[in-house]
Amino acid sequence: MAVLLLTILLMTSAGVAFSQTAPPAGVPEGMKEYIEKIPESKLQFKMMPIPGGQFLMGSPESEEGRSDDEGPQTEVKVSPFWMGAHEITWQEFDFYAFSTDKKFAKAAKEAGKTLERTELDLKADAVARPTPPYVDMTFGYGHDGYPAICMTQRAAAGYCQWLAAKTGKKFRLPTEAEWEWACRAGTTGPRFFEDDAIGENAWYFENSDEKPQPVGKKKPNPWGLYDMLGNVSEWCADKYVANYFTRLAESKKLENPLMLTDETPWHSARGGSWQDDPEFIRSAARRGADADWSIQDPQEPKSIWWHTDAHFVGFRVVREYEPGKE
Repeated sequence: MAVLLLTILLMTSAGVAFSQTAPPAGVPEGMKEYIEKIPESKLQFKMMPIPGGQFLMGSPESEEGRSDDEGPQTEVKVSPFWMGAHEITWQEFDFYAFSTDKKFAKAAKEAGKTLERTELDLKADAVARPTPPYVDMTFGYGHDGYPAICMTQRAAAGYCQWLAAKTGKKFRLPTEAEWEWACRAGTTGPRFFEDDAIGENAWYFENSDEKPQPVGKKKPNPWGLYDMLGNVSEWCADKYVANYFTRLAESKKLENPLMLTDETPWHSARGGSWQDDPEFIRSAARRGADADWSIQDPQEPKSIWWHTDAHFVGFRVVREYEPGKE
């Protein structure tokens, strides 16, 4: 049994291709795309360099499908960062969520393998993990190579905290501003592709077969990011408020903005999903979590780790850029 577990945990993230891409203009010298390897496993994922810059965040009133919470458009500035080329897959999330790195160490020992636990490994072990869900959170949609879904924003942030502890690098969730800047990738229209090319670039209601699809199967955006629009909506670090842009302008915090408030427990998610119509598959589209995402959860109060009814939400990670630590 120990040898079998060890074999399973040595598997890489299935179905994800790692090809080389030219870095976008404005990326700091020495900041390149790279493959991040998760210690004590053969799991790995690609991180793409995202330049810093200023852009007009939100959508104009004339944009088709626009909601009132997408404006008024506001010019913001973001610093350089790395972003995951793909949404986090189930293999990656399971390694965190179900304490499989601890099981890996135990299985390795029982199999007679030498595996030294570093200080970072021990710090990662101390990070809180989600409780076991009441149902299969893949809902039969697929596991290997598929985006992890149904976790709360707390669980997604917990994964980032664990990954940071495990690697010694500053991983976290993106802010809404970082997410939109990276999604647009220098474009200014509703999407980073032409409207008639949505089927080539995004999984949405009409082409998804009513379920999430394996990551990285559509075209990437100009900065090498896959599935930024469609497939699954992606958690952000910000709390969701409908008047985000008005409050942003009033606060005058227009450089690396982050919306944190105690008035709501709900966070923002971006990008639209496999179950959405084209109107929601846009760079500026926003949504906020709510109680309906956990209707089937039998717990009272509801789980802080799982949204039983959010089959459409997942996440990807960003890493803060620290000069000299490329």
